[in-house]
Amino acid sequence: MVSKFRLHAALFLVSLIYAATYSLAKDIMPHYMQPLGIVTLRIGGAALFFAIIKRLVAPHDKIVGRADNLRAIACGLLGIALNQLSFFAGLNLTTPINASLLQTISPIVVVLASAVLLKDRITVPKLVGVGLGAAGAAALILSRPSTGQLPADALLGNLYLLVNAAVFGLYLVLVAPLMRTYHAFTVLARIFLVGAVVVLPLGLPQAIKADYAHFPLFIWGELGYMIFFLTILAYLLNNWALKYATPA
Repeated sequence: MVSKFRLHAALFLVSLIYAATYSLAKDIMPHYMQPLGIVTLRIGGAALFFAIIKRLVAPHDKIVGRADNLRAIACGLLGIALNQLSFFAGLNLTTPINASLLQTISPIVVVLASAVLLKDRITVPKLVGVGLGAAGAAALILSRPSTGQLPADALLGNLYLLVNAAVFGLYLVLVAPLMRTYHAFTVLARIFLVGAVVVLPLGLPQAIKADYAHFPLFIWGELGYMIFFLTILAYLLNNWALKYATPA
């Protein structure tokens, strides 16, 4: 049995990885690369990585049964493709502060979806925890001084981010049963394959169009962070934690 300390440490590390994303992504978008291009590199790179590692560490483990295969497809569509497309499209149009505030909706979706899909009880401590977390995040973010006018398309960007928070919360609930049944790399390889099938035809032109020859070194470093830490490591830690803990 994995200790609570290790679970919380893994999830805390994921939170730190996410925290750096907002500003780093704005460095890249839209001057160096458009949102779809970044998403393509992230999903394509992670899909290749997980496919190779899965063949090495769990070559005989396979997702079986109609229900589990459909669940894996849903996870790939929601948690990989739609999640990342909506996040980067939204962040490109709004501010990092707005984006970080809207992410506090995700735990609410997790609690509600867990109750409906996994029959988890909605307890008072869960409700209090979600409420305090959302209120604390809102208070910290809204107390910051204004840095100027919002971008013209900020409302549309905020709507994209609402979609992102909702689908990611739903993904965490849907993927949990798969993580408890199959090897982590089996699940991740499958759902990233589904995500790649959806995203690559849409985003490959933007990824190819980028002027890589004129990327500063720090942009290369931020792209590497997006692919390895934000995508590969964060998804691996999140899904590993779901093997031993409930989404809520």
